[in-house]
Amino acid sequence: MMIPEKLLEVLKQDGVVAIATLGQDGPHMVNTWNSYIRISEEGRLLIPAGYMNRTEANIAFNPEVLLTIGSSKVRGLHGAGAGFLIKGKAEFVTSGPDFDLLKSTFSWLRATLAITPDSITQTW
Repeated sequence: MMIPEKLLEVLKQDGVVAIATLGQDGPHMVNTWNSYIRISEEGRLLIPAGYMNRTEANIAFNPEVLLTIGSSKVRGLHGAGAGFLIKGKAEFVTSGPDFDLLKSTFSWLRATLAITPDSITQTW
């Protein structure tokens, strides 16, 4: 899936990313920063994971995730601010190119959260 140009603009700005998973104990959310996300050549979103232990357990149970990403600095559908809802499948990776790409920048990471988008919707 192609990453929209507007989403790439948003990822260059400061902002919080919300990552929602669903495990045996119900829903769980964790946050990261827009600036931490990298895009693989195949279009996966790569997120450094330092902890995210509950997120990892949930993804082992159910790989489907939801992300919201936004920035007030990028013009959106109705003026200032642009946001996206991303639905996809996730996995935790501890070796290989997706891991190595982030490890060179984020020395503290223990794994890469790799998300393959099924849909990317601009919400505002």
